Amino acid sequence: MMEPPSARRLMLGAAKKIFLEPTKPAAPAPFEPPRLTPAVIQEKNRMSRSRDRILANLEEMYTEAFARAKASGDDSQMASLDFAYRREQLYFEILLDVRDGIEKGR
Repeated sequence: MMEPPSARRLMLGAAKKIFLEPTKPAAPAPFEPPRLTPAVIQEKNRMSRSRDRILANLEEMYTEAFARAKASGDDSQMASLDFAYRREQLYFEILLDVRDGIEKGR
């Protein structure tokens, strides 16, 4: 006839299993970078900034930098800032046109 396992032996076996037996670490989930897919574009991710606000922020930033360059008398810096402002304004207008076109296509 078999004897029932003692509680002490069961506790010792559980402690050995927890502390002495190596455990296999769980494999981390594979990293998948976020992607800009049509499903994401169609969600309610509308752009919150208006065209005027974006261009006003750009103008304010360059106006401050231009005023600093003018105060220091750096003509080459002023010319560089003027060119950079016009170039970035054009880039932003193109991007905003693309954004408006995508939103109209919804």
